[in-house]
Amino acid sequence: MEELDRIIRRHQNLSKATSAFFYALSVAFALNFFWEPGGIYASGITGAAQLVSTVTSHSPIHLSTPLMITVLNAPLFILAWRKIGHHFTLFTILSVVLSSLFLKMIAVNKLTPDPIICAIFGAIFNGIGTGLALRNGISTGGLDIIGITLRKKTGKSVGTINIAFNVLILIAAGFIYSWPHALYSALGIFINGRVIDMIYTKDRRLQVMIVTGKPKAVITQIQNEMPRGITIVHDAEGAYKRQEKTILFTVISQFEIYDLENAMKLADANAFVSITSAVKIIGRFIEPKQ
Repeated sequence: MEELDRIIRRHQNLSKATSAFFYALSVAFALNFFWEPGGIYASGITGAAQLVSTVTSHSPIHLSTPLMITVLNAPLFILAWRKIGHHFTLFTILSVVLSSLFLKMIAVNKLTPDPIICAIFGAIFNGIGTGLALRNGISTGGLDIIGITLRKKTGKSVGTINIAFNVLILIAAGFIYSWPHALYSALGIFINGRVIDMIYTKDRRLQVMIVTGKPKAVITQIQNEMPRGITIVHDAEGAYKRQEKTILFTVISQFEIYDLENAMKLADANAFVSITSAVKIIGRFIEPKQ
């Protein structure tokens, strides 16, 4: 069993490293081929880095976007290390450093003069890279770290926290560049968010109903795999074989489906499991570990 756990962890780490590499390539492609040439500003720390680069572009000391992405993320790495987790932080650092390197290595190339096309295609590439990174359990830095930290304390969604920061970026973009480009940037941020939502499903809550003849084994295995409360309904009966059953109810995140499936295979492979979307959760819900 320990050997299996080591293999799984090794596979997960490889997936995370691959996701960090793919994210870095995606954001470099989005920025250097679409957003930077089109005067489009990204969301979060990347957008802030672009603003600093624009403001200092005609000054004696030009602070480039790749440099500022690393500099602005540095204090957030410390926050993530202390509040979220060391493993999470190391892969976040990897994704940020790789993205900065690729942004520096790949030359800016203006593929189209149309700022709307630049906003849309840049958002699609960046959204795919970010969504896949988040889906594989790593952060792309910036507001992800702030959002996860505040969500643990306040319960506010990452999206709600991002909105306020992005509004400030758009206002600054309007004054510094032009208001039409601020509008195009808003379009890009919106599309980027929708693409991320399509790919990243960790924030989705799922209600799980389990009908089993081995409730003790199932409960033990699930709680070993994940920190989830379980409600037990005794004295149920299967209509087909008239066997006594127990119904278990719990709520998990989409991110934990693999853990649930693994727990069920080990505890009761013949159990009936129904999983549906939970529209709203009222009460304490423990966030899955990063």
